[in-house]
Amino acid sequence: MASPTPNNPALWSRVKAAARKKFDVYPSAYANAWAAKEYKKRGGTWSGKDNRVAKKKTKGKTKRG
Repeated sequence: MASPTPNNPALWSRVKAAARKKFDVYPSAYANAWAAKEYKKRGGTWSGKDNRVAKKKTKGKTKRG
């Protein structure tokens, strides 16, 4: 399974360095989420398989009201 990889490794490296300075603990879920968001904000893109979590489909009756 191919994981998503940054198309601009130099930018990703700079963003990771910024995350290491910004957060006390790196790697962490918060730091990685911030780094990914910052990378995209700065114009970075990803290649590879989309690994976002799919929403669950509900089966049966649902409560309304």
